[in-house]
Amino acid sequence: MAGHYGRPRSVLRMRTVAGQVFLLQVAIVVLLVAAAMAALVLQSRADSEREATNRSVAVAETFANSPGIEAALKSPDPTALLQPRAEAARKLSGVDFIVVLGTDGIRYTHPLPDRIGKQFVGNLEPALNGAVVTEKITGTIGPLVQAVVPVTGRDGTVVGLVSAGITIDRVSGVVEDQFPLLFGAAGGVLLVTTGGTALVSSRLRRQTHGLGPAEMTRMYEHHDAVLHAVREGVLIVGGDGRLLLANDEARRLLGLPADVEGVPVADLGLAPFTARLLASGRMATDELHPVGDRLLAVNQRSTDQDGGPPGSVTTLRDTTELRALTGKADVARGRLKLLYDAGTEIGTTLDVVRTCEELAEFAAARFADFATVDLVEAVLRGEEPTATGAGTEMRRTAFSGAREDTALYPLGKLIRFVPSTQLGSGIRRGEAVLEADLTAFSGWQEQDPVRARKLVAHGIHSMIAVPLRARGVVLGVAMFWRSTKPESFEEEDLSVAEELVARAAVSVDNARRYTREHTMAVTLQRSLLPRGLPEQNAVDVAYRYLPAQAGLGGLGGVGGDWFDIIPLPGARVALVVGDVVGHGLHAAATMGRLRTAVHNFSTLDLPPDELLWHLDELVARIDQDEAADGVDAAVTGATCLYAIYDPVTGHCTMARAGHLQPVILQQDGTAAFAEVPGGPPLGLGGLPFETLELHLPKDSRLVLYTDGLVEDRDRDLDEGLTLLRRTLADHADRTPEDTCEAVLQALLPEQQRDDIALLVSRTRVLDSGRVADWDVPPDPSAVGRVRAAVARKLAEWGLEEEAFTTELILSELVTNAIRYASGPIRVRLIRDRNLICEVSDHSSTSPHLRQAAITDEGGRGLFLVAQFAERWGTRYTADGKVIWTEQPLSANRPADSAHGVAEDRV
Repeated sequence: MAGHYGRPRSVLRMRTVAGQVFLLQVAIVVLLVAAAMAALVLQSRADSEREATNRSVAVAETFANSPGIEAALKSPDPTALLQPRAEAARKLSGVDFIVVLGTDGIRYTHPLPDRIGKQFVGNLEPALNGAVVTEKITGTIGPLVQAVVPVTGRDGTVVGLVSAGITIDRVSGVVEDQFPLLFGAAGGVLLVTTGGTALVSSRLRRQTHGLGPAEMTRMYEHHDAVLHAVREGVLIVGGDGRLLLANDEARRLLGLPADVEGVPVADLGLAPFTARLLASGRMATDELHPVGDRLLAVNQRSTDQDGGPPGSVTTLRDTTELRALTGKADVARGRLKLLYDAGTEIGTTLDVVRTCEELAEFAAARFADFATVDLVEAVLRGEEPTATGAGTEMRRTAFSGAREDTALYPLGKLIRFVPSTQLGSGIRRGEAVLEADLTAFSGWQEQDPVRARKLVAHGIHSMIAVPLRARGVVLGVAMFWRSTKPESFEEEDLSVAEELVARAAVSVDNARRYTREHTMAVTLQRSLLPRGLPEQNAVDVAYRYLPAQAGLGGLGGVGGDWFDIIPLPGARVALVVGDVVGHGLHAAATMGRLRTAVHNFSTLDLPPDELLWHLDELVARIDQDEAADGVDAAVTGATCLYAIYDPVTGHCTMARAGHLQPVILQQDGTAAFAEVPGGPPLGLGGLPFETLELHLPKDSRLVLYTDGLVEDRDRDLDEGLTLLRRTLADHADRTPEDTCEAVLQALLPEQQRDDIALLVSRTRVLDSGRVADWDVPPDPSAVGRVRAAVARKLAEWGLEEEAFTTELILSELVTNAIRYASGPIRVRLIRDRNLICEVSDHSSTSPHLRQAAITDEGGRGLFLVAQFAERWGTRYTADGKVIWTEQPLSANRPADSAHGVAEDRV
């Protein structure tokens, strides 16, 4: 009608829908293109900032994750490695700067070299915590956007930072340069869209009749069927709080009637918490809501997002069975963790009793209220148990619980399990026994009826007994009791207890076998060490030997340290201490071989340096023999110190092979290390040993030791030596026994990882009245005068009974010296525990004992000497030799002393 009145016809009054759609679409396209172009112009700055942010973040992250960045940051000069790479990356990426920082904010790289090493300007704290930081700042080059990205090391820690930045003008300039192209593209889009719209309108005009009401109805029915067929409940609530839609599953889960659409959510009869959630429309993700006997997981989202209608859509999922399964999984996970923790807390030592205590303590804390462990007696001794059936007696070894007054058998109690009870029968078969309700007295009380009633009276209501089995042998039984926990033990608890005890049984068996091997090794070691102090008057001796603690120093601490006190002819004594590197049976056996060798060499009366040389040769031969047999256990590394003390002269000679210096403690309290020349450890060969000769006054202390005393993981050698010297100086007036105690108290480490051998000797000097000596001229007639002088001295000592034998021995020895030897001849008589006769000369030729024939005129002298003397031998000196004999003295004869040393010329 507008046309009739001269006005233009409205577009919306066109006759055809296709024409209206065409014009409307063209108008919409024009408006959209215009709006887009306007928005592009207006938002160019915002887009520039966003582009600057994205580019700076991308460049910073790329450089931070580039290969070698972590190694460069940790290098001594990060700038030298990173500056060239940063500049190359900056030029290629088009940003204005790439700066690599340390965690302290100091620049390692910068486009301007004079700014390297200076503090970075910006917020670094979030980046140091692993986040990416972007900032818009105004710098010297104008407004810019910079990003700070952390550099993360392999261990997940932040080792550095990378910052990249670009000015907004650089990015906005790129966008503005594209305006002509964008405007051209917009015009092209407008033309193409107009043509497309015309085409669509043409096709719509021909095809709208293809979509009729029936098809639209079928489409709706299909969507409705799907909505009600799914296994999740669906609720749609309008903005006014009324229920718009509820599918069949939602009605079933919530118990809703059939006709509830349009009812306010508050009137649906739901639980208040669930009703408030549906009415609020707030977002919810997997919230658990109990509805009757069900547990529903609720998810809720708003429908008014992106211009939708106000309201919310809610989905419901039944998780009742899932929670039950989750609960079982949690229980299983807890039991697995229990067993895992048991593996780390039980069996930490190779001690049978301690392992049982760890089992009891762990079970009482994590599984039961009380726990006990009983072991077969043979297991406690380290032996293999031979009987494990009914009637087996076991010793209560471990107990743990919240209190002691439980009426359970005490520790150390010997228990005999009655075979007629279920417990005794189970032990015999090696099967676990569960008594879920002890108050029922189902037969378990027959073990001890009186004690059983006391147990129940103390509140113990449930018990599990599991035999400790290893390699098919029952070692004992572990019993778990519940009192304060109201839950009784169940079948599942039984399986956990069996697994727990099975793991502990392996540790107990390992500890038992270790105990047996340790006992064997210790027995061997003790059989090789001195069992007592020999009788001698040269020194007052005390010693200590401490093997390393089990598990810290090898096989139960059995090592190769040794010491010895060896009486020598002439009232002298040899003091020996040595150390074989390593622990175990091989070290102990090697120690025994070396100790035996020292004893054998000492019978030859060798000086210390020669004895160590022979010992070194022996060790080298042992190594060669074991290498030939394919044994990879060389003795090289053994050390030894050998000292000889003469109480007649107070003279001490010592030598060492790789061993620590001894300490000499004087009467005035001065303690110092003896400067014994150092020699190589035994077995190296090729280097000589040297001796130190010094005079030790009466009551001096000579302290020998091994490195285990002064060296420890928490204390270096020098500190230990200083502490030893200071301790000895502080206890100068003590006896050797007290000195040993004081030294060990001061130096013994808390965890002894090496053997310790300590030998403290206090010197004695033989009274001058117990020694007599004479110079003998090389004249056969002097033999008679010597015999007479000796007879007088023996009478003075009250030893008339030994006069005849002594005169006979000296006659033969002096006669041989006059006949065959050269140089001055000297006779010395020493009254010690034995009567010692010594004849010295300057000849190095030693007489030999031989069996003389009937027709021989000589050769019987030494034979007579050997028959009348208890022992005899030859000792070589620097200027000749000494032939000595020892004669036993009567035990009841008083040890009177003379008043001086007889020095006569005969």
